[in-house]
Amino acid sequence: MATFTLPKNSKIGDGKTYAAPSGATNVRSFSIYRWDPDSEATPRRDTYKIDLDNCGPMVLDALIKIKNEIDGSLTFRRSCREGICGSCAMNIDGTNTLACLKPIEDVTGDVKINPLPHLPVVKDLVPDLSQLYAQYRSVEPWLKSDTPPPPDEERRQSKEERAKLDGMWECILCFCCSTACPSYWWNGDRFLGPAVLLAAYRWIADSRDERTGERLDALEDPFRLYRCHTIMNCTNTCPKGLNPAKAIGSIKQMMVERQG
Repeated sequence: MATFTLPKNSKIGDGKTYAAPSGATNVRSFSIYRWDPDSEATPRRDTYKIDLDNCGPMVLDALIKIKNEIDGSLTFRRSCREGICGSCAMNIDGTNTLACLKPIEDVTGDVKINPLPHLPVVKDLVPDLSQLYAQYRSVEPWLKSDTPPPPDEERRQSKEERAKLDGMWECILCFCCSTACPSYWWNGDRFLGPAVLLAAYRWIADSRDERTGERLDALEDPFRLYRCHTIMNCTNTCPKGLNPAKAIGSIKQMMVERQG
């Protein structure tokens, strides 16, 4: 389980409490991390009491209700509301997940919401993903082949070859896994982390790609790949049910086989 960590040298203070509407009987409290680094010295935690009889079932529904009806300054990312885009990744009740897929009823007591841990905070629930995106670009996540495609048709794969990509192409780059990984917390500037390594293996395993050796060479590094210690936080927290740890293990196995 990922634990939330505050920005360096900061303390979290008590914020505002917003009361539930008069007459509400089905009330839940949402305790939300608030911080604007440009204007506030320290973070705070605001509490919003929501009438669940007039709210959708997911945590994202509550956040949208708070922003639209109670506090328009609350800042978070969201888009598809269907677990496809990965925009609303955050730490809810101590676990990294997608707010659009997290039922409110699955949380006992107050719903505690924080940004993804161990990343710089842009504002409130919005983390800075710049480093993660740069690392993703570094593995060149696109097909690389010197052989021209067949004229007027696609590059073909057998059903068995295509099946090898299942469990990897579904990644939505929400980065719940990488920000749940202690190895990434302490070595994120050099260790690529589970999300990026899963993306790297997706192309290593693709029968149409002709740069397997080149891709493995790029990962042969004490930090880029081998900081993974198979803690399994990445697999346990993935909201899409993927297994980044298995992909990383497959890369390591390929490294051993090519050396043998």
